[in-house]
Amino acid sequence: MNDAILTRIAEALERIAPAPAAAPDFDAADAFVWAAETEELVPVRDVSRVDINLLVGVNRSRDTLIANTMQFAQGASANNALLWGARGMGKSSLVKAVHAHVLAAGHALKVVELQREDLPTIARLLAFLRASDHRFILFCDDLSFSHDDQHYKSLKAVLDGGIEGRPSNVIFYATSNRRHLMPRDMIDNERQAGINPSEAVEEKVSLSDRFGLWLGFHPCTQDEYLEMIRGYCDKHGVDIDDATLRAEAIEWQATRGSRSGRVAWQYFTDLAGRRGITL
Repeated sequence: MNDAILTRIAEALERIAPAPAAAPDFDAADAFVWAAETEELVPVRDVSRVDINLLVGVNRSRDTLIANTMQFAQGASANNALLWGARGMGKSSLVKAVHAHVLAAGHALKVVELQREDLPTIARLLAFLRASDHRFILFCDDLSFSHDDQHYKSLKAVLDGGIEGRPSNVIFYATSNRRHLMPRDMIDNERQAGINPSEAVEEKVSLSDRFGLWLGFHPCTQDEYLEMIRGYCDKHGVDIDDATLRAEAIEWQATRGSRSGRVAWQYFTDLAGRRGITL
């Protein structure tokens, strides 16, 4: 076999099994996104955040998550957290706001965002994080699983850690609209089809039980909805009287058929735009 053929074989093998990615520069930013295809941690220097004081109606969840995150940032033990409940009520905003709050208090803490679709690559991500001296929030937004989805098995590497255990410098925060991370009809189908119905469901349902903190988010009241908008107005210098704000905001929620923090922000975005303000 001549040298040219050997060279082509070597190049083909390198394409199939590329060299391990270089260790990331964790000093480049306080926030990163995991790019699974290239096995890179991409720094995010300008994180999209909401001021923690503008999150209305979630005081108990806010205080609990702040306390848990502060413990972790200071080197003490802390729990993984599942933020579940109503859409648009600030679950992901709270995670990012708490991270900013901890940084502002003078504690070094990194956040790494992981997409649900990339859970099968989580072992390689954890290897990067385990080797670092920094402490990390591993954050997965909108986490849920469909009927034939096996990604939940990869998640156990974070929650239970297998034989190595979860890295002591990593904590996992996830948001979901579902408390048990799987649709109700999936649970029912498993119970009806399984040889041992209780065992068929147990593995999937128990995934939620592996989170030490369950923080529930519920639909806001009309007063809370209006308070959110007033807070945005004060923060961004939008001058509007209470009567006009109330009338417009209630009409806006009626056209959307729902009331939440997301709807409050969407109304405020429209209001600010009409006033010539760029957010």
